[in-house]
Amino acid sequence: MGKLLDRINNPSDIKCLSAPELKVLCSEIRDVIIDSVSRNGGHLASSLGTVELTVALHYVFNTPDDKIVWDVGHQAYAHKIVTGRKDRFDTIRRKDGLSGFPKPEESLYDSFVAGHASTSVSVAGGMALARDKNAGNYDVIAVIGDGSLTGGVAFEAMNNIGALGTKLIVILNGNEMAISPSVGALSKYLNKIISSPFYNNLKNDVESIVDKIPAVGKNLIKAAHRVEEAIKSLIVPGALFEELGFRYFGPIDGHNIELLTETINNVKHIDAPVIVHIVTKKGKGYEISEQHPELFHGTAPFNIKTGQSVKPKRGKTFTDIFGDEMLKLAAQDKSIVAITAAMCLGTGLSAFRKEFPDRLYDVGIAEQHAIAFAGGLAASGLKPVVAIYSTFLQRAVDQIFHEVCLMNLPVVIAVDRSGLVGEDGPTHHGVFDITYLTMLPNMSVVAPSDENSMRRLLRAALNLGSPCVIRYPKVIVSPDIVRNTDGEFIIGNWSMIKDGGEAVVMSTGHLTRICEEAVKSLNQKGHKVGLVDCYSIKPLDESMYRSILEKRIKIITVEENVIRGGFGSYLSEKASEMGFAPSMLHIGLEDRFVTHASRDELLELTGLDSSRIENAARKFLDS
Repeated sequence: MGKLLDRINNPSDIKCLSAPELKVLCSEIRDVIIDSVSRNGGHLASSLGTVELTVALHYVFNTPDDKIVWDVGHQAYAHKIVTGRKDRFDTIRRKDGLSGFPKPEESLYDSFVAGHASTSVSVAGGMALARDKNAGNYDVIAVIGDGSLTGGVAFEAMNNIGALGTKLIVILNGNEMAISPSVGALSKYLNKIISSPFYNNLKNDVESIVDKIPAVGKNLIKAAHRVEEAIKSLIVPGALFEELGFRYFGPIDGHNIELLTETINNVKHIDAPVIVHIVTKKGKGYEISEQHPELFHGTAPFNIKTGQSVKPKRGKTFTDIFGDEMLKLAAQDKSIVAITAAMCLGTGLSAFRKEFPDRLYDVGIAEQHAIAFAGGLAASGLKPVVAIYSTFLQRAVDQIFHEVCLMNLPVVIAVDRSGLVGEDGPTHHGVFDITYLTMLPNMSVVAPSDENSMRRLLRAALNLGSPCVIRYPKVIVSPDIVRNTDGEFIIGNWSMIKDGGEAVVMSTGHLTRICEEAVKSLNQKGHKVGLVDCYSIKPLDESMYRSILEKRIKIITVEENVIRGGFGSYLSEKASEMGFAPSMLHIGLEDRFVTHASRDELLELTGLDSSRIENAARKFLDS
């Protein structure tokens, strides 16, 4: 670390620095972020883009008394470094290390958990209103990226807070938004005037004086306001925010630390909702990331000199296979369209976008809209496939119910990152989707265990004629599990991999491969245990299930989902409906949030690796 950063142990240490020193500090912070992320992986481009903003906020405000609410939180690495965590920053995203997102349990400077987009204005607005109700005297600042504004909740918040008039500062971080030189220069000039306390106090004083003029005072103020608004609509790009009740300032250079501190220091005196629009460059300070910000949004460990991954993947992931199969199916069927919520690369649809640009719809960070939009497409004869991470699909449960399942529309939802996602931690684990999806009428839920089943289940889902979810993790795909790989994968059927006379393990998805290892070991040690690949979670294969129940053998269910309301619970309920009361062991995730660590570490921690599945099964069989 540089000598200057060595002196920064908390935000108060920043306040004594000169403007040139602040610039040096920003450079040193970038070096630390690049070095740590290159070794641990993480969200690089976004955090590099907000270094000057972070330093400016802590320079101007008195945190943690003043509250900074980060949107998503992948912008907050610099924030962690300057708030007493620089000595542990090299542990970020590692087991027992720093979280990759703001976490109040980790630091008083983290005012709120932030893992999902578009919520910062709502949260900060609530904090600001509570402050006013409790006669508090502190500032609340929301930091939101322009991409997060595509999430409707951000505008819902601004609509509400603007009407309330609650004092709140919103920093709108625009990443490389186009600004012409003339508008930019004029905007900076106007901003320096209208963001100063002198301007705003003078404006209020003049209005107060004019208002007292008999008969004409109020009309003069109204006329002046009309002129002001007309001028703003012509020269100020923030007219929309002004209409929502926010004072708008900007856009300004988000990498000019002097301008940032001056502007933010001025607007903090305004007793009203305020938006400060800054313009930053994702990946700032690391040329390779600047050139490829999408690739470095969330990255694996990489070589700093080349930008290349130091751990190249050995094999295809389910995401790769999904993207590949979508290309093949779309070439055969022109009615197939794809939808992504600002995650085209992450969901494997980049090649689809290149090949079929007019059939790929990126709706932004708007999962609710994505699902409702798909419902409209399906109702009009198209075959929409919506690719969304499991953790983000949670935001659209109502649309799945109302705009898809209620009308039994043929929408296919590819639920990527289902299960334990690893280093992103509890805000991103996709361990609830079986629970909330199987409860919906008309919905089918399937989980491929290998490449063969992934391809065939996608084809089956598109031909089903009703809603279907395909859930899968971001892992290298296992070799095809031994079975009749030429047979059709019928939704509502299972695959008996191995019969057993003592017990049977009933697994879903990628865990079937792990269970295969556990079953093999159990049988080598004298037990007679079978294995069923329950790739169709809903509907169940009632015929095969009845035959298993009639054997009166023990049943062990394994799933990468919470046990409560999950696949095992569903099987228990169905057995009771059929008139059976089998001895069952449910292996899955407990009723608690799971921390961050590597995926392998988490499988071990939660008892879902092969050795722990084997141990749990043996105890159950010997009981």
